[in-house]
Amino acid sequence: MQHDLALSLNRLMFGLLFATLVACGSSTATKSDDPGDIHLQLGVRYLSMNKLELAKENLLLALKNNSDNAQAHNALAFLYEKLNQNELAKQHYETALDLTPEDLGVQNNLGRFLCEQGQMEAGMALLTKASSNPLNDRQWMALTNAGRCEQSLGQKQLAENYFKQALQLDNAYAPALSEMQKIAYQNGDFWSSKGYLQRYLGVASHNAETLWLAAQTERALGNRELAREYKNLLLEKFPLSNEAKKIAMLKDF
Repeated sequence: MQHDLALSLNRLMFGLLFATLVACGSSTATKSDDPGDIHLQLGVRYLSMNKLELAKENLLLALKNNSDNAQAHNALAFLYEKLNQNELAKQHYETALDLTPEDLGVQNNLGRFLCEQGQMEAGMALLTKASSNPLNDRQWMALTNAGRCEQSLGQKQLAENYFKQALQLDNAYAPALSEMQKIAYQNGDFWSSKGYLQRYLGVASHNAETLWLAAQTERALGNRELAREYKNLLLEKFPLSNEAKKIAMLKDF
């Protein structure tokens, strides 16, 4: 479970959620004199910049101006997730869904959140609804979240199917590419793992997990020098990560 939500904006799952929030904010970014709209847009912008106090201040002002502002509830829920205040996050996600039950972004966000909280059945119900709706122009996001939910349940083949469906809709979607890199490595298909990484790096930057997998993949392929380069890059860029700690203990690089 992603308990380090508040520690890193680089986690792919939250890049995925930010895409939803930014899209949500940009969809309302028309000229408006409504204070609630202005505070919502400012709150989402500060949230994307990880300026959490300013984000919270503006989102609460948006709700003070209009307590039925579903987008403000949705964004505030994400902020509370980052602060590990999961009960408050759940309350605001559920309020957003109550206000706009057919909002595909809210369905996706709450579905992902519930899966992470161990409420798999409820989470998958929302993700399935969001990912199967033909009006959803970002189905690959919900499909990727559904895949991660199935992974948590140990359903590896179902998870892989979801990730592949996501990539059929958007073949450059970084979170799904990262998951397929991992799955290919776990299956011993090292060349495919390497290929998924190359595709991923075409649209996103390395994180600790991709570097760990890349190092292990190159070692498995016999490319010791490249494996060491990935190891050194992991230790340099993410020295406090669990992956860096694990790789530092390996003596055969």
